[in-house]
Amino acid sequence: MPDISTSTLRRAVAASAIGNATEWFDYGVYAYTAVYIGNTFFPSTNPTASTLGSLLVFAVSFLIRPLGGIVWGPLGDRIGRQRVLAVTIILMAGSTFLLGLLPGYASWGVAAPIGLVVLRMIQGFSTGGEYGGAATFMAEYAPDRKRGLCGSFLEVGTLSGFTVGAVIVLLSETFLGTAAMNDWAWRLPFLVAAPLGLVGVYLRSKLDDTPVFRELARNGQVDQETGTQFRDLLSYWRPVVLLMGLVVTLNVANYTLLAYMPTYLESRIGLSSQQSLILVIIGQLVMMVLLPFAGRLSDRVGRKPLWWASIIGLFVLTIPLYKLMATGFWPAVLAFAVLGLLYLPQLSTISAMFPAMFPAHVRYAGFAIAYNVSTSLFGGTAPAVNQALIGATGDDIFPAYYLMAACVVGAIALRFVPETNGASLRGRGIPGELAPVDG
Repeated sequence: MPDISTSTLRRAVAASAIGNATEWFDYGVYAYTAVYIGNTFFPSTNPTASTLGSLLVFAVSFLIRPLGGIVWGPLGDRIGRQRVLAVTIILMAGSTFLLGLLPGYASWGVAAPIGLVVLRMIQGFSTGGEYGGAATFMAEYAPDRKRGLCGSFLEVGTLSGFTVGAVIVLLSETFLGTAAMNDWAWRLPFLVAAPLGLVGVYLRSKLDDTPVFRELARNGQVDQETGTQFRDLLSYWRPVVLLMGLVVTLNVANYTLLAYMPTYLESRIGLSSQQSLILVIIGQLVMMVLLPFAGRLSDRVGRKPLWWASIIGLFVLTIPLYKLMATGFWPAVLAFAVLGLLYLPQLSTISAMFPAMFPAHVRYAGFAIAYNVSTSLFGGTAPAVNQALIGATGDDIFPAYYLMAACVVGAIALRFVPETNGASLRGRGIPGELAPVDG
């Protein structure tokens, strides 16, 4: 495989990361404005009921993600990663933008929440092909021995989307006020998705498909029939199951810390919306700075040692840190920062680790389907599950128990996952079975 120039590699990483940023900008903005969305589309005299309705719609977009993975994943393995990613980012950004224009219950009645659900389903369907494709695209462009470093920038894109969303919501609340946010200003952050999507389409349209996929196509090793693709994928059921187990830990941690934490802190210790957003912004900025260092470290010591450190650390320290958060704003800042640092080793390595679990001809499909099935069950549902179980049990620390249980699932899966650091991603063999080809 020919060497990739530094400028081409940078553009490939940027093209992958912009999709991540757009995807998580949407999820972040939705989570941070959940109360306002609930008031607009699910008006009720009970604020908790309105917020829960909004969070359930948040979960709906995740329930549709496996369908997106089933459609986009095999398509990306058949016609190429780049062409599918150009479509998914348009659908993602477009549905987010339209949500910002959607009339509320007062104007459209029951059609308003139905419209909200439809847009969230479109968003979830497109996202079902986005992350698996973006990580695959990056991993197949990156040099084998720098895949951790390159992959970490996809997660910088993830946190950038969350952070930009949080900053826009924070500025809107600060300068426009709660009344304006409830009335109309909550819509402003969603409208930013349009320019983000246009930038992403431009970047992706300027790149060829990955060298790995082009080599596969030249050698006539691309499956042309969907039925053949699924039969091939079934023979790799083991990495599918293992990836799903890892994603349970990854996404319960992700959505509990990044999406649900503002709601939790506002209800648990009475932080204002602005204070909770400031806390999350600080934590995410620190994580963004550290992600490339963790990615580079994984290229030296492997992905699995970092995952073991993260899983064990979260399992042992989650309850003490949640109790610390309950004591005030600055203790909450400290506890959230430590939780973020413990989660960082997982986040920094997934874009390098997960694509390497599959051979090239089923990589997009295997990643997208396994990742999105697990995410739909345990990721996007985490905020609603935590909120509902706190209400049912009266135990405000329940999110800590939920995260600990997820760590147990991830630890069992990690025990059987092979180390693929430095392995070649070329061809129809499972990475790691052959010696690395490029460096």
